[in-house]
Amino acid sequence: MRPRSMTGFGRGEAGEQSWTAEIRTVNHRFLDQRVVLPAAFSGLEERVKKIVAGQMDRGRVELCLSFRGPAAAAPLLSVDVELARQYHRCLLQLKEELGLDCQFSLNDLLAQRGIIVQQEQSLDVEQEWPLIERAVLAALADCEHMREQEGQSLKEELNTRLDAFAATVREVASAIPQIVEQRHQELQDRIRRLLAGVDIDPARLAQEAAIMADKADVTEEIVRLTSHISQFRSFLDSGEPCGRRLDFLLQEFLREVNTLASKISNAAVARLGVEMKNEIEKLREQVQNLE
Repeated sequence: MRPRSMTGFGRGEAGEQSWTAEIRTVNHRFLDQRVVLPAAFSGLEERVKKIVAGQMDRGRVELCLSFRGPAAAAPLLSVDVELARQYHRCLLQLKEELGLDCQFSLNDLLAQRGIIVQQEQSLDVEQEWPLIERAVLAALADCEHMREQEGQSLKEELNTRLDAFAATVREVASAIPQIVEQRHQELQDRIRRLLAGVDIDPARLAQEAAIMADKADVTEEIVRLTSHISQFRSFLDSGEPCGRRLDFLLQEFLREVNTLASKISNAAVARLGVEMKNEIEKLREQVQNLE
């Protein structure tokens, strides 16, 4: 199973194209569903949501189900014959009581309310459910195919950016010995200037300078960043929904880079730190779209 994007569209049909399901998904921190059904089938909303939840972990999902067919298009008309008789008797009574010289036609009766009744034909909900389920599953399968294709593109993009980030980390790591040595020498020179004329043991001076320089050693941060990079790749290759874990891992990336930058007062490392933060931000933008 490949990583999936949270952006996708799918369409499914069932029952000689009588039921159509269309599903649209975009990124969201959690699974947020909106299901639109014909009014007569609103009671099936939770069943549909359960099917969707069984295949998606997170994302904003909008699923619309529509029905096309004779029963859905044509209302059922019926005649209330007894009511028509009562209207007719009343009209004849009025004619006789008022001495009217007129004739009543069928149009006069049809103009009276309730003689012809229009009823919407309702389908059997349980009988239609298997078709609805098929349409929903077909739409989900179509949508998943699109999400997997997009997810594969995201994976390739993330790996490319991760390679650039890892290269920068290696560049910092290779510069650490020289930076620490330079820092050590600078501290020794500064202490000598501050203690000019003061008798101090050279060995003690070197020891204090070494302790202060050691604080600029970022080997531990480099090791953790290297481990995080390996873990990031492992999550991408796991075939499981990994968006949340990758997002959390990128927070750890940023934490280590900030610590690294604060430890080393060096223009070259500061520049590399900015590059790493820029790559982390680009990685995060892409990870936001992964399920």
